[in-house]
Amino acid sequence: MRKVIYWVNTSVDGFVEGPHGEFDWALVGPELDQYSRDVHEHVDTLLYGRRVFEMMAGYWPTAGAASDDPHDQWFLPVWNSTPKIVFSRSQRSIEWADEVVGGDLAAAIERLRSAPGRDLLLTGGAELAARLSELDLIDEYRIAVHPVVLAGGRQVLPLTERRTLTLVDATVLDERVTVMRYAR
Repeated sequence: MRKVIYWVNTSVDGFVEGPHGEFDWALVGPELDQYSRDVHEHVDTLLYGRRVFEMMAGYWPTAGAASDDPHDQWFLPVWNSTPKIVFSRSQRSIEWADEVVGGDLAAAIERLRSAPGRDLLLTGGAELAARLSELDLIDEYRIAVHPVVLAGGRQVLPLTERRTLTLVDATVLDERVTVMRYAR
């Protein structure tokens, strides 16, 4: 059965974006870039909440295509060729999405998990990640903690109940970002 992997960047104080929605603080050096590439090698479907997907779709088809950043040059064809499933309660069709899911989250994830293929990757999407976590539908959490304190913004996992996870491994990348991998 396919796993759902949650891959997210966060600040030391647990925020995925700053108080004004900014995401200009993530430090992607060569080791974190390679780690991201390794994560993507094991998945064949990208999962997004609507807001994160709109941010991604606003960048990759236009600015991402014009970028000379090595990470952007690597990720653009990955993003373009990998099926993208967007979870949204308000939209039924979204440009660049291969599928939009708006109903029963548990049924949708179980359908995706039981289909043939590699693992499923949820990138960002704090609200969707919290909903999936509360339903016990995230198999693995990969959390990259960056050396910045944002002092507010969107919380990484705004859960309403306690979750106990098992640390699988932790590594420091580029001498500044700690990536922790947890299993449920």
